[in-house]
Amino acid sequence: HLSGKLSSKAERAHSAMMNADMDAVEAENQVELEEKTRLINQVLELQHTLEDLSARVDAVKEENLKLKSENQVLGQYIENLMSASSVFQTTDTKSKRK
Repeated sequence: HLSGKLSSKAERAHSAMMNADMDAVEAENQVELEEKTRLINQVLELQHTLEDLSARVDAVKEENLKLKSENQVLGQYIENLMSASSVFQTTDTKSKRK
């Protein structure tokens, strides 16, 4: 009868230790799951940021090409005005005389 009580206490103690171990494993798994979720969310946020930056770079490249083209047109226009202007032509002939 006494050995039954001891064995029953040992079983309860063993069961309590098993439950504590399982609780610890479950808590550790929960922490890992939360960390994985946090990392996944961070990766997704970084992907969206990269997409936004990539779109911005594309827009800036397009704007740059447009401005280069406009600058070429303006440069040619100014060159044509200068060559048609008598002010610049007389300066050229004066410098050629010297």
